[in-house]
Amino acid sequence: MINRPKNKTGRWIAALLLIGVLVGVYFAYPWLRTRLGRARRLSEWLQNPSAHQSWALQAGNICGNAPFVMPSPGYVGFIWGDSFQPGKKHQGIDIFGGQAAGETPVIAAYSGFLTRLPDWKSTVVIRLPADPLDPHRQIWTYYTHMADADGTSYISPEFPPGKSEVFVQAGSFLGYQGDYSGDPNNPVGVHLHFSIVQDDGSGNIRNELKIENTIDPSPYLGLRLNASQNPSSIVVCEPE
Repeated sequence: MINRPKNKTGRWIAALLLIGVLVGVYFAYPWLRTRLGRARRLSEWLQNPSAHQSWALQAGNICGNAPFVMPSPGYVGFIWGDSFQPGKKHQGIDIFGGQAAGETPVIAAYSGFLTRLPDWKSTVVIRLPADPLDPHRQIWTYYTHMADADGTSYISPEFPPGKSEVFVQAGSFLGYQGDYSGDPNNPVGVHLHFSIVQDDGSGNIRNELKIENTIDPSPYLGLRLNASQNPSSIVVCEPE
C-alpha cells in the first residue's frame, strides 16, 4: 500500500480563503446593515413622514437628564458609527425633517461660541469651553448641510461668513436644513448632520471627517445613537 502525502497546500489555500471571507463579512456587515436596514426605513419616512410621526423627535426637547437639546426636528435616519461604505464610519447623526430644503429649523443644542468661516456655505461650529459631561475639556458641536444644492445658504443672517466667537444660547435659531453636498449634481437628502468634535488641545476643532476625532453623542442627547449598541432600532426618547 502506498501512503500518499496529504495536500497541505490545498488546505492552506482553503484556510486563507475562509479567513478572507470572514474578514470581508466583518467589514461588510455594518455597511449592509446600514444600507438594508436604516436606509430602507429612511426611505419609508421620506415617502410619507405623516404616517410615521412616532419616529420623529422635536427640536428643543431634552431626553431624560441629557445636557443637550435636540438640534432639529425629524427622524434620525443615521447614527454615529453607521457605515456607508465598508471600513468607513459615520461621524455624527443625520436628522431628516421630511420637508423641502429651507423649511426645517436648526437650533443650537447647547450654549457656546459660534464660528462660521468665510468660505462656509452650509456649516457652523459652536465651541463649548467646558464639556457638560467632562468640564475639564473643551469640545465643539458641528452643524452642516444648511444650504441648497447650489450652495445658497440657509444659515441665519445673524451669522454671516467670517463671523467668529459669537455667544449663542441653547435653542438659538441657526438656520434651516438643506441638501448641500458641495456638488450641485449630487445633492444629499435634506437633513441636518450634527456631530460632537474633540478639541485639538490648542483651542481648535479637530477634523470632523474622521470618526476618531468625534464623540459618541448618545449621553449628550440621551438617545441610543451609537451603531455598535443600536444596530437597528428607531431612535426615540425611551422612558428611564
